[in-house]
Amino acid sequence: MLDAERQYFEQHRDDLLRQYPGRFILIKNQEVRGPFDTIQEALTAGSREYGTSSFLVRRTDQQPEPVSIPALAIGMLSANPSFTIRR
Repeated sequence: MLDAERQYFEQHRDDLLRQYPGRFILIKNQEVRGPFDTIQEALTAGSREYGTSSFLVRRTDQQPEPVSIPALAIGMLSANPSFTIRR
């Protein structure tokens, strides 16, 4: 999910930064929709346009942050539990 949008952002990062320095952009189906001054504006526009369908919002000068989940890394948690979670 969102792999194409993330790839598009990474491949065009320099161009996007030049065109929209410090702005938030919304990407859907490898197409830029935006720019926006705040993340709230971008998310609101995306929700209006796409409803519950996924879309990517990134700030053009945002550097990716590494994510570390130690419990997942050492096997205490599983991303695919073997049991069904019921509510």
